[in-house]
Amino acid sequence: MVSKGGSEALLQALATAAQTELPDHGTLLPLLRLLARVGQRDRKFGLKVQKAEATDIILSLTRRHLGHHLHLTHCLWVLRVCASNVTTGTMLGINGAMELLFKVITPYSKRHVRMVRAAIGALAALLKSKSNSRRAVNRGYLGELLRLYQDWHRNDVSNNYIYIRRGLLLCLKYITNIQLGRETFLGSRGMEILFTSVQDCLSCKNLDPIITTATHILRKCYPKEHLPVVTVRSSYSFPLPGNASAEPPCEGSEGDSESEGEEEDEKDWDNEDVESKEEDCDLETDVNKLRSRPVLDRPEQELEKYEALCAELFQNFQELEFESEEKKSLEDRTESLPSAPSHFIPSATSVKHPNCRWRNQSVTEMGPDPGEQDFKVPLQSWRKKEECIWDKNDENRDIAEKAQDKEFCEEKDPARSHVFALCSLLKDSAWYKKVFYPHCEASIDPSPEGRLESSDLVRNLLEKHRGDIPFHSPCFYAARAQCVKSIPGYRELAFPDFWGHQPPPYSKPVLERKHGLQRDKVLDDVRRLIQPGDVIGRTVFDLDDPSSLSSPAAPGCLTFFSKFESGNLRKAIQVREFEYDLIMNADVNSSQHHQWFYFEVCDMKPAVPYRFNIINCEKLNSQFNYGMQLVMYSVREALQGRPRWTRAGQEICYYKNHYRCRSAAAGGGGVRRRFYYTLTFSIKFPHKDDVCYLAYHYPYTYSTMMSHLDILEQNRNPRKVYWRQQTLCQTLGGNPCPLLTITAMPESKNRDDLEQFCSRPYVFLTARVHPGESNASWVMKGTLEFLVSSDPIAELLRKCFIFKIVPMLNPDGVINGNLRCSLSGDDLNRQWLAPSSQLHPTIYHAKGLLYYLSSIGRAPLVFCDYHGHSQKKNVFLYGCSIKETLWQAGCMVDTAVVTEDVGYRTLPKILDKVAPAFVMNSCSFLVEKSRASTARVVVWKEMGVLRSYTMESTYCSCSHGLYRGLQLGTQELEEMGSKFCLGLLILHLKSLPCSKELMAQAALLLDLEEEITDRAQRRCSNSSLESDDEPPCAEEIDYDTASSSDGEEEFLELDQEIQECLSCVEGETEDEGVTTGQTCSSRALRGLYISSQPAPNSTALPLGSPALGLCRGFESSPV
Repeated sequence: MVSKGGSEALLQALATAAQTELPDHGTLLPLLRLLARVGQRDRKFGLKVQKAEATDIILSLTRRHLGHHLHLTHCLWVLRVCASNVTTGTMLGINGAMELLFKVITPYSKRHVRMVRAAIGALAALLKSKSNSRRAVNRGYLGELLRLYQDWHRNDVSNNYIYIRRGLLLCLKYITNIQLGRETFLGSRGMEILFTSVQDCLSCKNLDPIITTATHILRKCYPKEHLPVVTVRSSYSFPLPGNASAEPPCEGSEGDSESEGEEEDEKDWDNEDVESKEEDCDLETDVNKLRSRPVLDRPEQELEKYEALCAELFQNFQELEFESEEKKSLEDRTESLPSAPSHFIPSATSVKHPNCRWRNQSVTEMGPDPGEQDFKVPLQSWRKKEECIWDKNDENRDIAEKAQDKEFCEEKDPARSHVFALCSLLKDSAWYKKVFYPHCEASIDPSPEGRLESSDLVRNLLEKHRGDIPFHSPCFYAARAQCVKSIPGYRELAFPDFWGHQPPPYSKPVLERKHGLQRDKVLDDVRRLIQPGDVIGRTVFDLDDPSSLSSPAAPGCLTFFSKFESGNLRKAIQVREFEYDLIMNADVNSSQHHQWFYFEVCDMKPAVPYRFNIINCEKLNSQFNYGMQLVMYSVREALQGRPRWTRAGQEICYYKNHYRCRSAAAGGGGVRRRFYYTLTFSIKFPHKDDVCYLAYHYPYTYSTMMSHLDILEQNRNPRKVYWRQQTLCQTLGGNPCPLLTITAMPESKNRDDLEQFCSRPYVFLTARVHPGESNASWVMKGTLEFLVSSDPIAELLRKCFIFKIVPMLNPDGVINGNLRCSLSGDDLNRQWLAPSSQLHPTIYHAKGLLYYLSSIGRAPLVFCDYHGHSQKKNVFLYGCSIKETLWQAGCMVDTAVVTEDVGYRTLPKILDKVAPAFVMNSCSFLVEKSRASTARVVVWKEMGVLRSYTMESTYCSCSHGLYRGLQLGTQELEEMGSKFCLGLLILHLKSLPCSKELMAQAALLLDLEEEITDRAQRRCSNSSLESDDEPPCAEEIDYDTASSSDGEEEFLELDQEIQECLSCVEGETEDEGVTTGQTCSSRALRGLYISSQPAPNSTALPLGSPALGLCRGFESSPV
């Protein structure tokens, strides 16, 4: 009807009908109903009303029918639809529509409730206009609305008038969209009134519409505050070399802009563009830019220095053989050691319980840790290779520690060397004192006698370690941790990193969210403002106040700590006895990027739910709203033989809070505003006075990686595995960034074998450019362990490729607990276009190495950068395609001009079949303008690598396949790393020429692999049929003006209102105050309603419908 000009025709008919002094209500009323139903679905109805000059007509009809509630109700429906257009609503407000409506709805009365409901609906529509809202506040209508709401709330004992009460709340919701409205609301005790009324409604689920709207108003009107910190900039700063400056205090591109006057535009911009939804307007549509190969970003002669990082191409294997003879005893030992855990293949026995998937037991029953059998290897060799220098600003290392270091280097017994090296790091650790000195607050005596006593305790502690965690050794970790250079000068180890992590034997399902959880948490927050009597407000931990770190904790209060590698907790405030507000530290030299947290907590009571609120999150949404849990590690559980990170936390939700950050905008004058979000969760600790660690995701520190590489190097078979570990460069903070080269040793010194060795294609892998994406390191761990293992597929893979691997591109960020940036305050994955050798050395030299390989004709067959994704499920790849980008942007693609090899899709398709966590449907091959400086796009464009990918791993769970509905653990992530290797082997067989012998070996191995994989995949074969879209969150995360989608809901509500009015039967009172003379023919009313319904298979209403003739039977009542 709208498309056929129905709106204009109805408005013209209304103008004609209104011209008569006594309009025919038999025609007017159905006309008004049609206008209401059609107008609310016509997006341009407001403009059409203005063009037809119908606003005065509608107001005039409304005034003329003030004495007749049924006719007035019809006029109010049309007034409501007209006011839905802001411009038209503003004109109606200027012409006195609000004053007219307040005459109808006040004073409180239960007479003619349908008319009152229609008037409140029209008023709510008018108040969507900010000028109308300001006019309403200035005339005192806000206080009148609050009093009216209280009257209806008190007198509606049977909850018969929910729509009226909610309509009044909608009026308050729109009027508080302006600053003046919020201030007046607070001054009128609106917070107390709504909070009290909501408490009365919580017991009745039918009142959810009222509770939701009231909670929305309470959140929006909660007085805005700044974070309770001295400055939003990081507690840690780092002086940059040269004339470079850190990120300026203002973030011009961040936050929310405040418009002139009292009105505010509270639209949030996601500061992490990597997590934002891809939009067509961001796609690169310039074919020349997509196909261009930019010039070299450095002098060509500079590439020669990277030849040293490709020693495998010039290797003297005679020297290598001589060297291996000297290490024959080591080789014999490693031959007898258990191999690295091969890729995990789910079997039919994996499923033990409908809610838990049990893992393959053979993986966790590997026997003793290979590293534990080699504890007697002197650790001083590491100290000779890399000079261990603590942070230059750290001048607080006491004489006793220096003496210990000296004695450590002079110690003759390597085993005792390990103990003393550990002692200097462990003696101040909170968990160490808690476990061994629970009743003594004094530190261990630094005297030699005290050292001997403490070293015995450390030796006893190490004897408790079962050595059953593959590729982990506490002593190796501690030795590596001593050489780490950090800004805070870490002097303590986190127990989980020192002791190690063993995956639990089952996967935990996603957490089911309780109905109304977020609402309850928000109301708890509001209670702090309304009833502050039980609020403690005590700061119990503060990085900015060193005295808080050394002072004893108050009785009954938790103790927090985060000054260890990868730790991040800036401040902890005790709100109530069992509730704490936590503030994360920003990235170094930055004032933003808050998501990663990792901290220690102790002095807890068992089986008591502690609530933690992390109040300075920045993401617009989080997987915590979709069943994700944080992870927890218990020291007592570990000492009892269960050393593992486990998913933990209940009552988890994520929502926008009332804290904001304000800073001067770049360029002067204006104000930039960023709002924060709260992650809230409850934890019941398993033991009394335990020491527990809480983290965003499974931590994986720089020292963990370095010690892992040491153990892998020891445990490899040198006769079969070519392993070379070099330093790509020194980081800005002075830590070495390792570069690995892994391939198979040549079969012999024959010319053909050596040529085959040198001609193997390269695969270039990187990870952890974003420090907070620890899941990327677990995937990389699985890749590395598989590559050096004795698995037949791994052996075959090593013969096919030379792997260049940078397992951690941002060591400084990982060490200092950053989320996204390096010490320069820059996102390193946005620096690949023009990296600085001083500020971004790891990116500069990784790109230089890739340039070198490309210059000698050895560009990688595959480049893949491992990442983690905080807002999506599954594991998937981002790739690059010209055609797909242009098609998605709606551009015409001339296939004769734009040609493209579709081989970039081969690897994702393979992984979709062989990796249970991988989902092809989640992959994307679009090239966006905002990603032009990422590794994926730069390597694709500048080095011409067709298969250049970013591999994203979820923090949460999978929506498809074998792991659907289960939260991924470290074993599933490591499995993904090994399956990626398997995918590379299949890619090689599909894409490159191979020898007959290689093909025969691969066929035999892959037939078995395919059979097992198919059996697992058949149990969940519906994955390709499902959508990857995340369902909408159960509750509104945001509370700004754009967050509530009332449009379709209002349509249905008005439709229902009209239907209820037309359902009155003859002789039945319309409402409690109707008179007998105000009745109508129910048959006629039903006919009129039916005539206004669209036909099931039609989009337009037949204007000539015979049903319209029923209007003649309508008997209008006298005014």
